[in-house]
Amino acid sequence: MVTARFVDFIALNSQAHGMNLRFSYPPHPVAFVPREVLRGYIDSNDPVTGRPLMQELVDALTTPLTAEEKKPLIVKKPRHARLLPADTEENLDRLFLENAWTDGLPIVLPTEERVAEMLTGTDHDPQEVVGRMSVTTHEERLEYTVELVAVNAVMAGCRPEHFPVVLALAASNQASMPSSTTSFIMMMVVNGPVRNEIGMNCSSGALSPFNYANSVIGRAWTLLSINFGGAKIAENFTATTGNGVNYNNMCCGENEELSIWEPFHVQKGFKATENAVSLFRGWTVMGFGDGHAKRMAEVMKGVGMAGATFIVDPLAAKNLRNEGFKTKQELAAFLAEAARPEVPRPRMPTPDNINFVVVGGEWNPFWMTTDFHYTHTLSIDKWIPKDGIRKDARPLRMPAAINCSDGVCGLPGNPAGH
Repeated sequence: MVTARFVDFIALNSQAHGMNLRFSYPPHPVAFVPREVLRGYIDSNDPVTGRPLMQELVDALTTPLTAEEKKPLIVKKPRHARLLPADTEENLDRLFLENAWTDGLPIVLPTEERVAEMLTGTDHDPQEVVGRMSVTTHEERLEYTVELVAVNAVMAGCRPEHFPVVLALAASNQASMPSSTTSFIMMMVVNGPVRNEIGMNCSSGALSPFNYANSVIGRAWTLLSINFGGAKIAENFTATTGNGVNYNNMCCGENEELSIWEPFHVQKGFKATENAVSLFRGWTVMGFGDGHAKRMAEVMKGVGMAGATFIVDPLAAKNLRNEGFKTKQELAAFLAEAARPEVPRPRMPTPDNINFVVVGGEWNPFWMTTDFHYTHTLSIDKWIPKDGIRKDARPLRMPAAINCSDGVCGLPGNPAGH
């Protein structure tokens, strides 16, 4: 039993999993509805069938299965042909848009030549299965190969040097846009030497649109979610408003060079010299804050957070160290206790649910509060060619921020100034 808006989801679930579920539905919505209204739903009829709701539930649980229910028909989604018929660029651009194979922005058309070039970014066989994905648990999870991931990487504007990171994202089997009536968002953080090798931004404006690698890698995850996760607006992607973060998924690298703490992937069992991408999922970014650790706890407690991921500028990290928090673990333990509500709740803050990622260019000692929880960290190294990252003869790079350790960048006489 869910609500009347989800009748189609049960039908999709039956087709994908081979189980004809019996169902009953109260009206929609049920969130933020007065108790007396909800009680009326229980005492009234199913809005789909017109029968008393509670009697339907009793019948569904007690009536023997029918022959059709015992042998459900499993319907598989049709697979697309590997190649589209030849056409003009204008017509093909229109075809991709009208079939919802894009995020609505212009794409790089994935010609055979471009896909073949992208495949040079890894040693793995083009037909090797990378993973399976769905934006919802109610549908068939679509399988995809290295070549199919390359198609979407081309569409996003990636170059072969970015491909190992995109493959690691694809191997997560996790869509960047989980289906929900709320508007979930994701974040990905890259650690290891690969950040600098492919020109990712970890410093000033790392979460802003001023870096090529951050932009196309983040976008590639969105396209993977649309084309392999099967995301379709209002059909299985039911976010009430949606979220602009879904375009790029907060893609950046951690500023390991200016961080006073160990890199995030090291916390998760990787070596500092290894390359990895960590994924986070939540609803919202609550904004910027500054001040002591007590202020971080106040924010968590004020909104009743059982967990959080703080995106911390290197200056803020140094200030927190000066308060006495030598490690992230010490800070997490303090916040879990300080943010604990007076009245116990089913989900209480714990150190394991509080994360810190150091990102920023030391312009301000700010930290950004998010309700993201950490999901997992995946290796990038397994997808990198044996002879190293495949770069263009002249790698594409946008102008990078000048960051100076002495804090006087740009002043007359400073070698790093201009």
